[in-house]
Amino acid sequence: MRLAAYVTRTDREPLYRVTDRLHTGRTVQLPGREIAHVVSAWLAELGAHSPLVNDLERAARIGDWAAAHAVGDQLSVHVALVAVTAAAAA
Repeated sequence: MRLAAYVTRTDREPLYRVTDRLHTGRTVQLPGREIAHVVSAWLAELGAHSPLVNDLERAARIGDWAAAHAVGDQLSVHVALVAVTAAAAA
């Protein structure tokens, strides 16, 4: 399933890259508000569910990269900031 095809982005939102560490080549770029949704879908494919997806999204969106990486390790995903538009940075 290609969730990225359904994700929309406004010019004011930073763009993040989320990589699934359990499935080689599974990487999406999306706005922060979609991180929890996408990671939850990936977990559901494995029959798993975790409230940590919300913590991951929150940490990435506020720029708490230590927390984002720690939670990402627990969920077997990596999150990185890809782009910040001028409008979002202002």
